[in-house]
Amino acid sequence: MQAWRVHRNGEPSEVMRLEETDRPTPGEGQVLLAVRAANINFPDALLCRGQYQVRPPLPFTPGVEVCAETEDGRRVLATPALPNGGFADYVVADEAALLPVPEALDDAEAAALHIGYQTGWFGLHRRARLRAGETLLVHAAAGGVGSAAVQLGKAAGATVIGVVGGAEKAAVARSLGCDLVIDRHTDDIVAAVKEATGGRGADVVYDPVGGDAYAKSVKCIAFEGRVVVVGFAGGTIPAPALNHALVKNYAILGLHWGLYNTKDPEAVRDCHRELTRLAAKGVVKPLIGERVPMAGAAAAVQRVADGTSTGRLVVLPEGAAR
Repeated sequence: MQAWRVHRNGEPSEVMRLEETDRPTPGEGQVLLAVRAANINFPDALLCRGQYQVRPPLPFTPGVEVCAETEDGRRVLATPALPNGGFADYVVADEAALLPVPEALDDAEAAALHIGYQTGWFGLHRRARLRAGETLLVHAAAGGVGSAAVQLGKAAGATVIGVVGGAEKAAVARSLGCDLVIDRHTDDIVAAVKEATGGRGADVVYDPVGGDAYAKSVKCIAFEGRVVVVGFAGGTIPAPALNHALVKNYAILGLHWGLYNTKDPEAVRDCHRELTRLAAKGVVKPLIGERVPMAGAAAAVQRVADGTSTGRLVVLPEGAAR
């Protein structure tokens, strides 16, 4: 089978190589799956760089979520067992963790539903307790993670402010339903949020970027607001000033979705049932920026790493372009 493999750490476009290799062998409690679509996530770039919290042994195949097919023909969502990730023709995954693909979604859309939307749902609902009528500020609103949060925020009845970089991404954020779009290249984020909220600020901030995005967020957070820290795609991990959180009465909430797989797997299944319901109603639909042939996977992972992509980039193995 074909698989992209990383033999040394570095930038994805430099260290990912497409190779012929043997199919992985399922261990106890695992199943072999034929990959139909593999979504690209920022952690795939971190895996290549050797900067992710999980460091599989070299060589390994990146790709942390897939839409795949079981031997009996069922479409399922899975998180492949590293070091044999999803940018391959076949993967192995824990059978108990497989989730059925919502019928409303095609393979590429389904591959992008799992981690990003689960992260958004847990971040907004379980951690931040977002309520209808509140104001939600989403950074990187036209990206894969941010676009999911925008859709989930609107579904919850929130007023959604999206922060993007550039006119093209601003148009995408508006099409997703953002009530206000702020271009960080040309607009003053803090002033725009305060003006839009009558000086109150955002009740909930969803931040997958870190760095300057976090610094701006806490300057326009509302009384008893909640900042959900999802990741650091901007490359800089902020150092929160806890005295500032104290005097402004806001909460800083961490969200690492992967822990729920081990700490509360039933909550993950409950979340998937809710996402399936929202997908059937057309309320959520993953934004697919590009369906990438297998040969283009390394360049696509690099684009995600560089922050130049819009929506989700999804890799389709040969013959699986659905």
